[in-house]
Order: sequence, then C-alpha cells, then structure tokens
Amino acid sequence: MPQSREMAVRGGFWMIMLLAMGVLPFPHAAAEVDSARPNIIFILADDLGWNDVGFHGSAQIPTPNLDALAYSGIILNRYYVNPICTPSRSALMTGKYPIHTGMQHTVLYAMEPRGLPLSEKLLPQYLKDLGYSNHIVGKWHLGHYQLRFTPTQRGFDSHTGFWTGHHHMNDHTAVEHGHWGLDMRRGYDVAYDLHGQYTTHVLGAEAIAIVQGHNKSSPLFLYVAHAAVHSANPYDFLPAPDETVANLGHIENYRRRKFAAMMVELDRTVGSLVDALHARDMLENTIIVFSSDNGGPADGFNDNAASNWPLRGVKNTLWEGGLRAAGFIWSPLLQNVSRVSHQMVQVCDWLPTLYEAAGGNVSALPTDLDGISVWHELSSGAPTRRIEILHNIDDIWGTAALTVGNWKLVKGSHYNRTWDGWYGPAGIRDEKAYALDKLANSPAGKVMEELSLLPTPERITQLRREATVSCGAGAHMASECDPLERPCLYDVESDPCEYNNLAEEHLHILQSLLARLADYNSTAVPPSNLEDDPRGEPQHWNFTWHNFGDEPEPEVLLNEHVD
Repeated sequence: MPQSREMAVRGGFWMIMLLAMGVLPFPHAAAEVDSARPNIIFILADDLGWNDVGFHGSAQIPTPNLDALAYSGIILNRYYVNPICTPSRSALMTGKYPIHTGMQHTVLYAMEPRGLPLSEKLLPQYLKDLGYSNHIVGKWHLGHYQLRFTPTQRGFDSHTGFWTGHHHMNDHTAVEHGHWGLDMRRGYDVAYDLHGQYTTHVLGAEAIAIVQGHNKSSPLFLYVAHAAVHSANPYDFLPAPDETVANLGHIENYRRRKFAAMMVELDRTVGSLVDALHARDMLENTIIVFSSDNGGPADGFNDNAASNWPLRGVKNTLWEGGLRAAGFIWSPLLQNVSRVSHQMVQVCDWLPTLYEAAGGNVSALPTDLDGISVWHELSSGAPTRRIEILHNIDDIWGTAALTVGNWKLVKGSHYNRTWDGWYGPAGIRDEKAYALDKLANSPAGKVMEELSLLPTPERITQLRREATVSCGAGAHMASECDPLERPCLYDVESDPCEYNNLAEEHLHILQSLLARLADYNSTAVPPSNLEDDPRGEPQHWNFTWHNFGDEPEPEVLLNEHVD
C-alpha cells in the first residue's frame, strides 16, 4: 500500500481525533528502568460479564478477593476486548488487532488445521528476551493441530490446562461439532490423573505451585487463563461444587446461581494466589492484571447466565456489552491507585504495556503493533495516546465497529439482531447489601490491609459508585436504528448503554468514522478460518483432542479412502 495510506492507518486520523477528543497529549519522556524486573500475573476469566463482579456495583455474586485488588489498584472502566475468545487472546499475545493476524472471524475450532500464525512473536517470547520464566495454566485456544502452535513452543516454559475453547470442569472433556474428547494436558501429555478434579481448583493449585517453586533470581510471568465462567457441555452447562451453589440461595434463578458459584470458585483461587505471592515476598514487586476475554453470554446465550447490565448486547456482538470488559491492574509499582480510570485501553495494549513495565525498550518493538504502552499513563493518571479502538472488522459476517474518542460506529449485526438488546440481571444494588466485612476478611483483603493498601470503607463505597455505569435519563429509544440497514453512531461517553443513535444528527462524524474504518480494512489480512479436518476427530486419538497434524493419517481414514 502507498506509504501515505499506511501512515494514515497507523498514525491515526487526526481530524476525527481532534473532533472527538481535543488536543492530543504529548508522549511521556522515557523513564529510567529499574534493574529488578517485576513479576507479572495475568488472570483471564472466560466469558465474564461486566456486571458479574462486585466492583461494578452489584452485590449479587461475592467476589471479595478480586474486589480487594481492584479497589487497591486501578479499575479500568473504559477497557475493551474483542467480542469473542480467540480474537481477544490473539490480540493479547501479539499486540495486534485480529484483522492483522487473520484471527478476526469467530473462534478457532478444535479440528481446524490452523493456529495463531507462527510469524507472530508473542508476549511470553518478548518477556523471555528480558529473562523471564514463563508459565501458563488454563486455556490456550490459539492452535494445537501441530505442537509447534502450542504454548510450550511459543514462549512458555510449562503448561497445565487445555488447548481448545472450553471443557467440562469435572471430566475435562469438550463436545464440539458433534464430537467428544478429553482435553486436559500437562505439557504435551494427556493429564488423565486429573480426572474428576474441578478445573478451577486444578488451575489455582498449579498457579500456587509455580509461585512456590519459582527461582526468584529471575522474574516470573504467570498467565492464568481460567475455564470459568464459560459454559461446558450439553449434559451439564454450568458445573459448580454443590456446596458453593447451596451457599448462594439468595440468587433465585438456578442457572444464574450455578454461574455465580463458578465465579465464586474463581475468586477464591485469586485470593489463594495473592496469599502465595505474599508468603514468598514476591508481591511487593508484582503486577497483577485481571480481565475478561469478552463480554458475558447473558440470558441463555451459549446456555450461560452472565450479566452485562446495564450495557447492551452479549458476547460475540459489537455492542458495549460484548466489548467492554471487567478489568483492573494492581501493583505497588503504580503511583496513582485506588481510583477508577476512564483512560481508553484495549487488550492489544497489554503486550507493549507489560513489556515496558518489565524494563523493555518499547521503541525497539515492531512498528506494526496496534497496541501502545499505557504503563506510565496508568501509573500517573495522565491521558493515554489511545484515543481510538478498532473493535473488529468481520467481512464474512458483514460487521464492524470503531470507537474514536466518545464516538462509536456500529455497522452490521450478528444473529440477525437476536441479541442486540439489554440483559440483566441487575443484581442486588443496595449499597448496604455489599459485604465490606467479607472483602476485608478475604485472603486478598487481609494482604492488602497488611500492606496498608486497602482503602477505607468510605473510599471503597465511593469507588464502587464511580465504577458503576449509569445510563442516565436518555433511555427513551427515540432514535434507535437497525445496523443491518444503516450504520449507527453513539456517544458512548454520555450514552454508554447505546440507547440513542445520533447518525442523522452528526452525519459528518459518521462519514469520518466510516472513512477511518475503510482505512483499517485496507490493511486487513484475510481470515484464516478453515473447514474441520476429519483427522482431528477425537475417536481417532483415544477420544482426546489431539495434535493431529503431527501424526500419520489415522488407519480408519486410510481404510475409508480405500473404500
């Protein structure tokens, strides 16, 4: 493409930026690097909704450990991910929008002979260059048909978890496209011995073991990619320990109660991990990031029971409920903490941000990254250089969304608009129902108190109010539009719930965003999706999901060819 066009796409569309945000802040000056590189713990929940954590205003699901970290750190209220699993995980690992790696269309299925392109250098590989010891526990979902696509050949030193997009928490099997197979690995080996052990507990225990066995002469990068709260298999979509479910009797809807129990178990592992880090005197030099990979599947979507209330849409839609993620960053290394950030951050920003926090030279990173480092800005509270986000372009489904400043463009819709609405439950929102004592007495809360980092109850209450999205009085739907008919335009700063389409009132902004979207699309690579390969059917590999591309063609298929 002509150099001027590439500069326009990579550098930004300045007229729109000025329209939307005003004057762009100057980049920060380079800071001196501390020789002691921080430990980095990245905790990724699967399919968690905006309203499924306590720090966003609901008292329905108790998440005291996450809340204690969030209030002691920085709650990211304008933090965006991609609308579904594989695209978000690819952006996290590469620092690139999925349109630039071919991962923009739906998810990677277990029998597809593809993976995240091997030409991409991943976050753990960058950190390996800085001397990090890298470990992943949990879900990968970026390719396994050949071992060269799996975590331990892409920068991680160990992996205990699963390769595909979901599995059952007790038997560790995944049902996909009519096939059933076991998917739990310890490195390359099938972890048959873990059968019957609840996945969240397995991952929590493995994360603690890694911390306890870590040689502190090198920094640690630990990626904890939970299976929770993704739905499982048709015979048991929301598996959770019976005792935990029974203790949540205040949640009348049984499906929602089981979902909540899955989240409670995840929260408990976070508390135990914080305890383990503190016991080894590692916490004072640690960065913890918590994130969902996409918006929550609410109201039965994917047979799940998440809540994005009051945001619009669900997982795999381009509305705020599918894109705006529950997330925070915590670290004693940050300066301006115990606050709610309205700085724009996208999941692709974590690669350069964590690389810079680790002492890496960001200017030496490839120039084609879409992510930008926001480490210094998050620490200080200053505006970031992130003033626009490409949420996705999917030309197969005919959908796209882009935010520039406070303006958001939505073009097209998934599922013929079936999931374009607003879904609860709102949960218990009475501030008196929020258990501040349980937060303070949680493992993470106790550690934060010991480190003198936990805010006062009054400050916690104020932070919860600030982190709770309010849709205001504009919910009159007077100017709703059909994105299948024409693009929609929303001011997501004043109208975060996307009630009022402003396309006709601000036609010049709509046209500018459409032009910007076209610029992005001119740089897109084709989606890499492939048809299922019958070689990957689990019955050929002792009913396991397997790296079928590394093996000779199964005998049963050879016989079929002869017939």
